Amino acid sequence: MSLAWRNLFQDKTRLALSISGVALAVMLTLLLNGLLTGMYVQISSYLENAPGSIVVAQEGVTNLLAATSILPGGAAASVKSQGAAEIVPILSQFIILDLHEKKQPAYLIGYDPKIGGGPWNMAAGREPRNDKEVVFDRTLAQRHGVELNETLEILDRDFIVVGLSEGTSSWMTSFIFIRKSAAENLLRAPNATSFLLVSPSPRFDETEMTTRLREIAKVEVVPKREVMENDVRLFGKFFSAPLQLMVAIAFLVSALVVGLVIYTATMERQCEYGVLKAIGARNGVLYRVVALQAFIATGVGAVIGVAVAFGAAQLIMAVYPQFLVVLEPRAVMQALVTGLGIALLAALFPARMLARLAPAEVFRK
Repeated sequence: MSLAWRNLFQDKTRLALSISGVALAVMLTLLLNGLLTGMYVQISSYLENAPGSIVVAQEGVTNLLAATSILPGGAAASVKSQGAAEIVPILSQFIILDLHEKKQPAYLIGYDPKIGGGPWNMAAGREPRNDKEVVFDRTLAQRHGVELNETLEILDRDFIVVGLSEGTSSWMTSFIFIRKSAAENLLRAPNATSFLLVSPSPRFDETEMTTRLREIAKVEVVPKREVMENDVRLFGKFFSAPLQLMVAIAFLVSALVVGLVIYTATMERQCEYGVLKAIGARNGVLYRVVALQAFIATGVGAVIGVAVAFGAAQLIMAVYPQFLVVLEPRAVMQALVTGLGIALLAALFPARMLARLAPAEVFRK
């Protein structure tokens, strides 16, 4: 134990660099995973907070965010006849807003405030009471200087911002909400409905209700949880692979940094290890010394990395509120386990070098 500490603290600058390398790798791993998890949360946020457990869409449509869906007339009545307890119709469409000479994609939700399907958390103001009012996402409003009671053009109609919603934004797009009748006029789609959010009656569970609804022609019936997974899978595939590659690179760089430090510290003390072997120290003792050096450096670095990651996550969300960084306990544990993996990799090569060390050769040198 004392030998390990002495070897590590022989060069404090090198030890600091080693700890910093591990901390940086752990921080990057947590932040990248946190960004990916936050992106998944944002993609699923609307359906997560919307009523119902089953989504009825146009035939062949199994996504919410990446699809255009127009249900056939009478779909709501058919769903009701199959035993649905509650039906929430929405009319949705991706649109491009022109906010103070800046183009901004947004996801428009037309809903009936009396039934539901609109914003679930109002940060300021109120929900629309007529077809000329809109609820804007608070983060989007802050980024573009939009204020309550301001008049904005959406497509070719003017709307007054009467409310700001919370938790309805992402770095890709944001939700805005108007009355369904206003959406029908805006999209030139009278009496149109994109999706029905269905709650089963007490007589049926979700599986039974889904089976009954699938008897209706020309509609797609999908459990809400599955629609959320489809949205995450569709959008996540564009970003998860690059982020996971960056995590792997961070892990590799950290292992190389710590490995170089431990290897150098071991090489510089070959004579001491040779003396230990000459007086009877077994390889296991030397292995423990090298492994302990690696675990000390990586353990301290991993703890610092976790702490810095939490601070950096708060800073990112404060400066760029459209980004959500979710640091889950499971991810933190994985990062700490990653740190232990780095320690094992870092100790591997020095340990093998010590195993081949011949005391006689050390004394000849």
